[in-house]
Amino acid sequence: MRPATEGSSPSLSREGELLAVDCAIIRGGTSKGVFLPRLALPSDEAELEQFLLALMGSPDPRQIDGLGGADLLTSKVAMIGPPSIEDADLDYTFAQVSITKAQVNTDMNCGNISAAVGVYAIEHGYVDPVSPLTTVRVHNTNTHKVFVATVPVAEGRPLVEGDCQVDGVPGTGAEILLDYRETVGSVTGKLLPTGSTVDEVDVPLVGTVPVSIVDIANLCVLARASDLGFEPGEIPSFPSDTQIAKVDSLQRAVARMLGVPEGGLVPIPVLLEDAHSYSTVVGDGQVRMEEIDFVAQVIGGQPLALHKAFPGTASVTVAVAAKLPGTLAYLGDGSAEEVRIGHPTGRNVVMANVSMDEAGGLVVQKAAYTRTARKLMEGKAFVRASKVFTGGAQR
Repeated sequence: MRPATEGSSPSLSREGELLAVDCAIIRGGTSKGVFLPRLALPSDEAELEQFLLALMGSPDPRQIDGLGGADLLTSKVAMIGPPSIEDADLDYTFAQVSITKAQVNTDMNCGNISAAVGVYAIEHGYVDPVSPLTTVRVHNTNTHKVFVATVPVAEGRPLVEGDCQVDGVPGTGAEILLDYRETVGSVTGKLLPTGSTVDEVDVPLVGTVPVSIVDIANLCVLARASDLGFEPGEIPSFPSDTQIAKVDSLQRAVARMLGVPEGGLVPIPVLLEDAHSYSTVVGDGQVRMEEIDFVAQVIGGQPLALHKAFPGTASVTVAVAAKLPGTLAYLGDGSAEEVRIGHPTGRNVVMANVSMDEAGGLVVQKAAYTRTARKLMEGKAFVRASKVFTGGAQR
């Protein structure tokens, strides 16, 4: 671990009625986000929220006056700073900026943006580049856990070109490995927050629903799609308002049960269905039944909407659940280490392995997947001061 070379005192600069801050836009997996130096941003939480809303152009369904892309997958921010713990190279805080609400959520991590954090860390001096692979230990402040990104490097720079293909991303790129073994209990402190692999939850708009609640990388609640009003073979699909209302009711019921604030991003609702062949919901791709172990889709964000791909962190949670006897995702003894998840734009393949220690406790030995990432731009972002500070005056 060594200190960042990004400058010890980055700050917002004033250019007339605008505030200027250094930024980069980086695609990570099937998402892209605006990367900012945390030390340059307002320290006051209320002002920071106003700054991020103004930066992304929210609330507005087009985000026309900001950098947001008017999509759940592109209205994301990563704030990067020096590490606050010994065993990490940097701190990374993820923010999901609502498109249509004046709301910023920081109660979860984004596994796709996480792939881009390793690239940013190397380019901004948080770690020394080492060829052919550079390991970056990332302290995610949202979950207070460390994950490890292994980034391919040549001539001191992260590689862009490679043969790694990520469904939902055109072409191929250099393979980045993300290891989440150390992120058990990201919200609740336990892999199985209730101690059970299946719980019966009373959901006001639905009735009693069996769910599996698993907490690694991000806290997720897994449910059968048919129990939330989906017909057999219907997912992946864009949900109706009635289906979204049922998923919202489920998420809130589980949040209450766990003592997690309602109306946030977690627990992430994951709907499961047996493997079947289907057409992707974006583009004209085809997924064959023999290529996947089951079909899954996430309805997340605020307000809830279909995740058009699949969150990397949720894929870790589902894959680990697939190795736990009794969960709704369990694939059985002797199943392959690779768990193949069919989702709205293709497949996620996650390497997962769980064992039991001498005391009978569960030990996650492997929870990893690959992504690609690349820098799209860097420079300055401009935000209206009047949107951030009272009377437009910087403090």
